[in-house]
Amino acid sequence: MKAAVLFESNVPMPIVELDQAEPKTGEVRVKMSAAGICASDHHVMTGDNPTPMPIVLGHEGAGVIEAVGQGVTTVKVGDRCVLSFVANCGHCRSCRTGLSNICDTNRQTGTRQYDGTFRLHTSDGIEVHQFAKLGVFAESIVVPQQACYPMPDDVPMEVGALIGCSVTTGIGGVINQPGMRAGMTVAVIGTGGVGLNALQGAKLMNAAKVIAVDIFDHKLEFAYKFGATHVVNSKEQDPVAAIQELTDGGVDFAFDTFGHKVTTEQAYRATRKGGTTVVVGLAPDGMTAEIPLVELVRNQKTLVGSYYGSSSPHETFSKLLEFYLQGRIDVGGMVTRTYRLDEINDAYDALARGEDGRGVIVFD
Repeated sequence: MKAAVLFESNVPMPIVELDQAEPKTGEVRVKMSAAGICASDHHVMTGDNPTPMPIVLGHEGAGVIEAVGQGVTTVKVGDRCVLSFVANCGHCRSCRTGLSNICDTNRQTGTRQYDGTFRLHTSDGIEVHQFAKLGVFAESIVVPQQACYPMPDDVPMEVGALIGCSVTTGIGGVINQPGMRAGMTVAVIGTGGVGLNALQGAKLMNAAKVIAVDIFDHKLEFAYKFGATHVVNSKEQDPVAAIQELTDGGVDFAFDTFGHKVTTEQAYRATRKGGTTVVVGLAPDGMTAEIPLVELVRNQKTLVGSYYGSSSPHETFSKLLEFYLQGRIDVGGMVTRTYRLDEINDAYDALARGEDGRGVIVFD
């Protein structure tokens, strides 16, 4: 099968014919239907988040089960599935305590399958990694059955793909936060795919004010479609001062969906006394932020990380599919560009330029 393979940072990905092994016990083969263009993969492409290579990137996708290995019980051939980039083991401490989104075994095995081996090889036998055990920038993938969540026939594949990452990360990171209640004030810094969904999450929770912050006016205008009540261009004004003025001192919840020292510090400073700052976006590897510790204590703020919706991905998928079918969230409206697999480098150029919405690779 064909896949886009990253052999070296900051070098365009060629489309390569790879040898793919059959699914082993507990694994399935998925024919890819749609794959989202997400910034997390771009961080690997630029070297900001080092990852073993060669690797097939892509962790936001949906497809159809076309083969199953021994012992597969949760899905069957023909199922249309949202793909989870954390295929939780179900047995580690994190899974047992309800945090399958940060499964210990999944983290330890990384880009290999659960038995520590590979399913992809180049024609000359070189082992090829799969990002998040998925690697959806490929015509088909062999993955753990736990990565697959069946979805109804009336959910488009492009929608299912986005639910697999940006929708769950953004909306889930809001609605699964302890203490989130109707009438709260919310700021979302960064209006990419995850940020737009965080805005939708705030809208679902009936937030009183939802403030979107970005450096591009066109992205801020787009943010109104997904729940923003106010917008702030942080290139043109101090976002912290603007948020404090709009909310009489700061928001109840501030979300950094971009992931950077600057945006995390802005989110923290824009959070009111007793409020919560939630870091959702992944910063470059090794980056740190400066948080004033005395102020953290005296103002009794909470600073928390949110990974993949802060809860079980499959449980969040279930909620989001219902919200979509009820018309309570807009997922299809985020898809502003579609590409073929061989146009993947163009797709990431558009992401790097800061174009609105989400790009999606659509497979035949």
